[in-house]
Amino acid sequence: MRVVVKIGTSSITTSEGNINSSAVSALCDEVASLRKLNHEVLIVTSGAVAGGVAALRLGQRPTDMPTLQALAAAGQSRLMQEYNVQLDRHDLVGAQVLLVPNDFIDRHQYLHARQTLVRLLELGCVPVINENDAIASDEIRFGDNDRIAALVAHSVSADVLILLTDLKGLFTADPSVDPKATFIETVKADDELLSVRAGSSINTRGSGGMASKLAAARIASWSGVRTVIASAKRANVVVDALNKVADAGTQFLPRERELSARKLWIAFAAQPSGSVTVDDGARDALARKNVSLLHAGVTAVTGDFSAGDTIEVKDLRGLVIARGMSGVTAVQAGASAGLHSRDLVDGVTQEVIHRDDLVILIG
Repeated sequence: MRVVVKIGTSSITTSEGNINSSAVSALCDEVASLRKLNHEVLIVTSGAVAGGVAALRLGQRPTDMPTLQALAAAGQSRLMQEYNVQLDRHDLVGAQVLLVPNDFIDRHQYLHARQTLVRLLELGCVPVINENDAIASDEIRFGDNDRIAALVAHSVSADVLILLTDLKGLFTADPSVDPKATFIETVKADDELLSVRAGSSINTRGSGGMASKLAAARIASWSGVRTVIASAKRANVVVDALNKVADAGTQFLPRERELSARKLWIAFAAQPSGSVTVDDGARDALARKNVSLLHAGVTAVTGDFSAGDTIEVKDLRGLVIARGMSGVTAVQAGASAGLHSRDLVDGVTQEVIHRDDLVILIG
């Protein structure tokens, strides 16, 4: 099996912000166990910025982007050094891979990154992946590694995505403030994963939270990848999560692999350049039928997009119901909103988004 394991900053660093050698060691021990069973493993790791804070003895994490990027550069090499030391104990070779959003947004770069990751696995390496915080701009960055892990799982056609965190898994409420919160063992593929109320990280060392993990699980589910949210502190957590051991975390069951790789890329990897809002009639037609989005159903247009750009489709309540590759520019979409095909000016295609370029995100 092909497994992607993501570990967050709070799970891989100490309370002082130093890289936790014991946590890296425990993770690499489990990776080695999986490799002995002929499983392929990719690690998505946080911790570079926290490692830089500790290395430079700053005491607390700064907030300005230039300093954070400098700290990521200082901490990333130390983070990778720790992984190399721990993987070397098992005669495994770690391979650093630093990604930025463009590696998923640009189709050519997306395929190139996928080829590199797959080739590393073929060579017997353990890819150790992180966002390239040292060069990612404030405007164009992921901000946490949960989404990166899900996109990597999709890219390499992983069987399982394991998101390690401070909690046992998903609860009905925040267990730190609600003593009645109960653990959720399984989330089915047809559940609305993002409808569960969850908060962002309250830990100053990390940037993610349960909300970002639910979003990642949703991406993975649509990719046909089973996802597990589990505690990094649990013994043998990766092996048990892979083997579906009871109480080893919350299992998110995958959808059937109905979408092509291209549509999955449109749905979850490409950066949207704008959006169109549709009326209830168009919303129902898109949800129930395999149809294209026509100008007649559009009520509003936002953003500055060109033909071929990925855009979101929202209903009148602001819910994103679909994503697709636009067949027109934003100017054409705005000027043609509400018009029937017979009333369009010459040169404007009838479809705002053709059904072959459209991914419906609601049931």
